[in-house]
Amino acid sequence: MEVYTYSEARQNMAALLDKADRGERIRIRRKDGHLFELQAVKETSSPLDVEGVDLEITTDEIVGFVRESRNRYGA
Repeated sequence: MEVYTYSEARQNMAALLDKADRGERIRIRRKDGHLFELQAVKETSSPLDVEGVDLEITTDEIVGFVRESRNRYGA
């Protein structure tokens, strides 16, 4: 694990981000002694990310359905 000063981290941020992305632990120490750790965040998928379904309908048909719905419900 490497510890960098704030100034070193600022000057080498791209390299430090690459190291963190590879799973290396990066620590940054401020002048006042506070210590921070930089790590990559693993993105999680949304429960709303679902695979599409092929309904075999055209764009024109979809537009027609929307227009019909708007006419029916006065939107």
